[in-house]
Amino acid sequence: MHIVVCVKQVPDSGQIRVHPVTNTIMRQGVPTIINPYDLFSLEEALRLRDKHGGEVTVVTMGPPMADQALRKCLTFGADRAVLLTDRFFAGSDTLATSYALGQLIEKVSATWGAPDIIFCGKQTIDGDTAQVGPGIAKRLNLLQLTYVQKIEDFDFDKKEITVHRRAEGGIQVLKTKLPCLVTMLEGTNEMRRGTMADALRAARAGIITWSAADAGITNLALCGLKGSPTIVKKVFAPPARAEKAFQIEVADKSYEDICDALLGEVYKRQPALEQDMVKMAPGY
Repeated sequence: MHIVVCVKQVPDSGQIRVHPVTNTIMRQGVPTIINPYDLFSLEEALRLRDKHGGEVTVVTMGPPMADQALRKCLTFGADRAVLLTDRFFAGSDTLATSYALGQLIEKVSATWGAPDIIFCGKQTIDGDTAQVGPGIAKRLNLLQLTYVQKIEDFDFDKKEITVHRRAEGGIQVLKTKLPCLVTMLEGTNEMRRGTMADALRAARAGIITWSAADAGITNLALCGLKGSPTIVKKVFAPPARAEKAFQIEVADKSYEDICDALLGEVYKRQPALEQDMVKMAPGY
């Protein structure tokens, strides 16, 4: 079995600042991390490999410094890591990124075998679009399972996978054939601690680095800024809230009185909400 995991090196969102004059993101001095959502996908891929055998290949597109994220993935137990880096990819939006990663995965398939599953995080913390995973599936003509919170069953012999997918209003239980692409939700598992053997192997391992030409990408018009129709008009920090928090005084500290006081204050500020809640009450 061959599993491919797509990861991305992103700025630590907890330390990103917006320039007060130009309203652009200030990346200088901001440390980079592996996109947290991608770690849930990596752990799920490693669990499937540990149970059913096979290999896990981690791939990313980015600048040369993105090899740091890939090496970290090797310390967790990934079998190999591939970095796609080239000046042609600068400024890529989700459309251009999904094209480049799709081409990269095709090259990986030709080199080490077609993947049975491709894992992605549900989204990245720097873009928050949740578009790259489905975009890769579309370009590779794969079935896709998005917002997966649990892999219920995996039968490699029958080439079937059953998952729980979070949907609006409930949980969907879906079964599909392999190969497919899966995007994992946060909180689905806990990233393992890498073993000493994996840490030593990662320190010695060479990150496989491919350019656009190495990956067989010939249509450069679909890459980078040329292949990115998305236009970011403005980046800005949300304004500080002018309304201050208020304190509710309750004479009796019982749960019932506290809830009544809280709901009364909410309904006073939003009378339409009270009417909606009354209509939803049983026997209305």
